[in-house]
Amino acid sequence: MPQTIAERLEKIPVLNWVIQLLKKVKLPTFEGLSLYDLIEMYLVGVIRGTLSTRASAIAFSLFMALFPLLIFFVTLIPFVIPYVSVGNEDFDMQFLFFLESFLPSATGDYFGDVYQQIKDQKKGGLLSSAFLISIFLMANGVNSIFAGFETSYYVELTRNFFRQYAFALMVGLILSILLMVGAVVFVYFEFYILDYTSEYFGKVFEYDTNEGDILLVKIARIVFFLFLTYLTTAILYYFGTAEGKKARFFSPGATMTTLLFVVTSYLFGIYVEKFARYNELYGALGGLLILMVFIWLNSNILLLGFELNATLHSMKKRVLKKRNDV
Repeated sequence: MPQTIAERLEKIPVLNWVIQLLKKVKLPTFEGLSLYDLIEMYLVGVIRGTLSTRASAIAFSLFMALFPLLIFFVTLIPFVIPYVSVGNEDFDMQFLFFLESFLPSATGDYFGDVYQQIKDQKKGGLLSSAFLISIFLMANGVNSIFAGFETSYYVELTRNFFRQYAFALMVGLILSILLMVGAVVFVYFEFYILDYTSEYFGKVFEYDTNEGDILLVKIARIVFFLFLTYLTTAILYYFGTAEGKKARFFSPGATMTTLLFVVTSYLFGIYVEKFARYNELYGALGGLLILMVFIWLNSNILLLGFELNATLHSMKKRVLKKRNDV
């Protein structure tokens, strides 16, 4: 009889003690399954599901969908500006600053140049062919994410191509609107609430908020971006597969992905600024390569969070099957 993974690992000194400890931690609502069972199933799903290969495919499709997404935004912004303008502030440039806040600092100039080139080109309205094509190309990026989800080791139910693409198109539009709304909220906070609040406290209480509350402002920005990231991830997980709606919208996988995204983005930014030498090696292409690596890294993180949700769902199905057998 072949040995199980646990039996093999228990032969390793020190590691056997850790395994015994993890087996003693029982998971609630999983009827006897332990924390070790969760970790083992999760790692098996990651390894057998060829996560890195799927992440590479997603990263390529997302990179190709990035420029159609910019065309989509550039076409919409003129229709949005009359309703969201704040004083003399340029909402177009502030929207670009909002998008760049999700990227490593080294890619900002490259991303800004591409955005400006697309903006300066002659473009049509909402019914132009370029705009309509950009919507479907943008949906290709979301569809590649869903394809990566469906090839998970623990996913059993899949959709047909047309149904899957319809969901990808719907989610792509939802996420685009979410980004646009997030940008409006960000601009209003930066140039309306923050400025007017600072001016009010300065006049009434003679209190300089520029120095005293800068930490609170940074915390508010971080919380705002955390909320946007979490909501985006939760939407992708919920609509990504046929089994996704059986799980909770606010899931452990979305929480893990959001936290990993923040940590890795911070560490990756430090690595690029302090240690990486992409610009010296590749010149003008350095920013492009950094952007590609950043997308690939976060594609892996997105799949890691999804695998956690898929593992938990598989464990629930195992518990239900055991109940039915009894």
